[in-house]
Amino acid sequence: MSQFDSIRPFYETEANAAIRQIIDDPMLEAIMGFTFPDDHSKNWKNLMLHTHSLRDFQVNFIYPGVKKVLEKSSNGLSTGGFEQLEPNTAYLFISNHRDIILDTSLLNACLYEHGLVLTTSAIGDNLIQKPFLHILSRLNRNFAIKRGLQGRALLESSQLASAFIRKSLLNENRSVWTAQREGRTKDGNDATHKGVLKMLTLAEEGKDQFSFFEKVKVVPISISYEYDPTDVLKMPELLAKSKDEKYVKSENEDFQNLLRGLIGTKKRIHLQVNGIITEEIKEISKSGLGSGEKLSQLANVIDQKIWAGYKLWPSNYIAHDLLYGDEEFKNEYTIEEKEAFEKRLREKVDVQNDFLVKSFLSMYANPVNNQIKALSLYKV
Repeated sequence: MSQFDSIRPFYETEANAAIRQIIDDPMLEAIMGFTFPDDHSKNWKNLMLHTHSLRDFQVNFIYPGVKKVLEKSSNGLSTGGFEQLEPNTAYLFISNHRDIILDTSLLNACLYEHGLVLTTSAIGDNLIQKPFLHILSRLNRNFAIKRGLQGRALLESSQLASAFIRKSLLNENRSVWTAQREGRTKDGNDATHKGVLKMLTLAEEGKDQFSFFEKVKVVPISISYEYDPTDVLKMPELLAKSKDEKYVKSENEDFQNLLRGLIGTKKRIHLQVNGIITEEIKEISKSGLGSGEKLSQLANVIDQKIWAGYKLWPSNYIAHDLLYGDEEFKNEYTIEEKEAFEKRLREKVDVQNDFLVKSFLSMYANPVNNQIKALSLYKV
C-alpha cells in the first residue's frame, strides 16, 4: 500500500489489468470509434490488450484522440515557447484553465511532439465519479484532487496532493500540470489563487515552505481558444453569482461540460510556454516578505506571464468593442468575423438579458484587458 493510493495514477505494472477492465466498455468503444473511424474495433482492441505502460497508452490512444478532436472541432493548434524547455527535465506547469480535458491534453500532445517529459495532471475527483472515467483518468496519468472537503479533511487532502506533486517532480523526474485556480475560469478573468500555490508548498519541510518553488522549474502556460466550446454552459453559474446565490450543479453537468469541450466548436487554439520563472522566484524568496506576501507576489508573476502570453483572437477584440461600445480594435478583425461572432452570441444567449450578454462578452474581452495590463508593466 502507498500513501498515495487514493489519488495516484496507475503504476506501469497495473496498466494492462486496468485496460482489461474497460476494454469492452461502450464509452471506450465510442471514443476509439471516433479516434479510429476507419479501423475495425478488433484491431485497436488487440493493440490495447498488448499495452503494458501508461506512456504507450497515452501515445497510441490518447494522443491520436486529441489529434482527431483538433481535426474535427478546431481550425488547428499553434504553439510557442517550447524551445525553452529541455528533454528529460521535469517542469511544474501552471496554466489558465478553460476546458476540463483539453487544456492538459493539448499540453501533453505538444510535449510529446517536442520530445519532452509528459505530465501527471491534476483533476478534480468530481469529474471522475463514473468508474470508466476514473480508470481512464488514471491510465492517462491523472492524479485526483478531492473536492468538497472542509476543515481537517481539506488540509489532509491538500498535504497528500502536495506530497505527491513533490515526489513526482523531485524524485521521479515527472512533470506536473495544475491549473492556476480550482475549477475553470468562467468569466475569462484568469487569476492565480494563492490557495493553489499554498497547497503546492505544504509538503516542504522546514520553516520556509516557499523554498519549494526554488527547487522546481515553474513554467506558466497560456492557452487561448478563439471560441470557448463551453461558453454558454458557464452562464448559469455566473448568473447565480450575480444574484449572490449558491450555485448547485445539475447531476450530469460536469460530464456535459466534458463532452462539449471535446466536440464543441473552438476555431483556432494557441498554447504558449511563458518561460521558466526561476529568477523571479529567487527575487521573491530573498525579499524578506512573509510567507503569505511571497505567495501573493508569485501569483502576480504567474498572472502577468499568462496574460502576456495570450494569443488574442478576433473573437476577443470583437467582444471588447461590443462590450465597451466602441471600435478601438476594429483593425484586428474583419466584418465577416464580427458578423459570425454576433451570430454566435444570438444563438447562445438571450440577447434581451443584459447581464447574460455582458457576461458572454466579458468572457472574451477580459483577456484583452489583462494582456494590456501585463504588457504595460513590461514596458515600464
